[in-house]
Amino acid sequence: MTTAVRVRVPASTANLGSGFDALGLALGLYDTVEARVTSGGLVITVDGQGADEVAYDEGHLVAQAIRAAGELTGYQPPGLELHCHNSIPHSRGLGSSAAAVVAGVAAAYGLAGMEVDDRALQIAAEFEGHADNAAASLLGGLVVAWTDGEHFKALRLEPHPDVRPILLIPGESSRTSVTRQLLPDRVPHGDAAFAAGRAALAVQAITSRPDLLLAATEDRLHQDYRETAWPATLRLVRILREQGAAAAVSGAGPTVIVLTSDGKLPAGVDVTGFEVRELPVDRLGVQVSAV
Repeated sequence: MTTAVRVRVPASTANLGSGFDALGLALGLYDTVEARVTSGGLVITVDGQGADEVAYDEGHLVAQAIRAAGELTGYQPPGLELHCHNSIPHSRGLGSSAAAVVAGVAAAYGLAGMEVDDRALQIAAEFEGHADNAAASLLGGLVVAWTDGEHFKALRLEPHPDVRPILLIPGESSRTSVTRQLLPDRVPHGDAAFAAGRAALAVQAITSRPDLLLAATEDRLHQDYRETAWPATLRLVRILREQGAAAAVSGAGPTVIVLTSDGKLPAGVDVTGFEVRELPVDRLGVQVSAV
């Protein structure tokens, strides 16, 4: 067992347009957590993104995840000191909640002296009910996520080196629990068939054919239904796509992701109200080291 660990966990973008709840991509923007075993109690310090929004008790996601993973590892620390440095914007569609959970799960493994294994995804995904963001933060690269009965599964794939994501991050926030309520219980059969084809194409486009990214990221399952939650986001997505850019809503929004091959946006597109950040694809996933 180890008395203290440092965890670095990447942000993620999910859906990638056509792959609703199935595709995720890890991004080179990181939260770090230091977890130290103490004789008792729980002390949490947080700086950076969302520091004034998160819980500072057992309700903190990192603490919850450490406790949940402790049931699997067989080791529950008598007390914990957690320091969280957050760089991932909260409630922007960049997987901040999944990253916190993955960080906690990985910390629990590290404190127990264990390597993170396949069971970690099950624990992490149970917090959100789907595995796309959690799998991307856990494994890095591109992930295809699915469920097999009550079990969450994910396959990691290597993105093509020419895939260069650009994130357009607005000041407004959005919560998955709210935007999911805007989705219909049923969709037309034609839209479902369209989504299946484009999601399959997205895997090929991101791993080996970046020239197909525009077609591969077209969506009919979720983005239009959630337009009332972030109209400026979807308006920007449409403008970018009309200019030939592979733009989509990142996760539950309101961030826009553009998958480019040159790290550039089309000239003349008005991105007022959005912070533009080019982020590399993270290829390592969560990293744990002893302190």
